[in-house]
Amino acid sequence: QVQLVESGGGSVQAGGSLRLSCAASGYTYCMGWFRQAPGKEREGVAAIDSDGTTSYADSVKGRFTISKDNAKNTLFLQMNSLKPEDTAMYYCAEGSDDYCLIFDQAGVYTWGQGTQVTVSS
Repeated sequence: QVQLVESGGGSVQAGGSLRLSCAASGYTYCMGWFRQAPGKEREGVAAIDSDGTTSYADSVKGRFTISKDNAKNTLFLQMNSLKPEDTAMYYCAEGSDDYCLIFDQAGVYTWGQGTQVTVSS
């Protein structure tokens, strides 16, 4: 089973930037980022399928960029113009290409341990 190790979370002021990384121990198809704020359901943020096609939640379009280094099996999320409402635990995930780009959590095979992102106003 693939293992995922995330890094890069932290605390920033509104308008700042952070870059999340997720190293996978093996080959992956779809990879993506989800987040969960206190008292809220986990939601999809960005995903990239095995063809390199990407998808973003409306709330982060134009601010976040997902990318993948296939040679290193590493996923990235560049987060710019961060807002307090981006504060959440961010989880890396890998799974099936089916419904990948609509953040179908039923297709997730493996979850990372999560990394906290806190944005202060």
